[in-house]
Amino acid sequence: MGLFTRRRREATDPAPAGHAPEESGAETPAEPARGPFDVADVPELGRRLDLGALRVPARPGMQLRLEIEKKTKNIVAVTLGLAGSAMQLQVFAAPRTTGIWDELREEIAASVAKQGGTTDELTGPFGRELLTRLPVKGPDGQATHRPARFVGIDGPRWFLRAVLTGKAAVDAAAAAELEEVLADLVVVRGAEARAPRDVLLLHAPGQGGAVKPTAPAAPDLDVTRRGPEISEVR
Repeated sequence: MGLFTRRRREATDPAPAGHAPEESGAETPAEPARGPFDVADVPELGRRLDLGALRVPARPGMQLRLEIEKKTKNIVAVTLGLAGSAMQLQVFAAPRTTGIWDELREEIAASVAKQGGTTDELTGPFGRELLTRLPVKGPDGQATHRPARFVGIDGPRWFLRAVLTGKAAVDAAAAAELEEVLADLVVVRGAEARAPRDVLLLHAPGQGGAVKPTAPAAPDLDVTRRGPEISEVR
């Protein structure tokens, strides 16, 4: 799945995910204040669900849809549904010395433009992000646009992409709970050598609830085709 590479991080960008900003004379905290985290910084599972390359904080009523690549049957993404909004998560291997989000934003914007949509680049709580609008047909058959918010986090040798849809794409209050989940995620990159942009695979959690429909998935802007497997966190 080729989607990434990147330019140098700007001096105004936030600190890399999983690492608290350094302060002169300050004690190093036992755990970073805000994630997403690397497993080296937060080795304990806690109240998170073990999905393999991702450890996801459990929330009452949160729905999980594991997204499966048809050709390989590998689980390559998870979509979390909360209160009518959704957040799709994918994690990839990244270069040791550089991130990949800067270049990826350009590729996403180009893909959206080819599909007749629009893109705005904004600064959000996790740094630079994209708000996209893809043309779709509404329930009445009239042309409308579906918004999606793309958030990218460069970590140590990994890259995490989150795509928020539903109300959370355009409403800060609706996005708050999903943003809290994103800020408490833990990425398990693994020590094995991987090519940059290789997807880090997920697996089903040890326990799951009843299967039921979840919130809409994020727009598919990559070459991976997936089928859903859905469970609810109780």
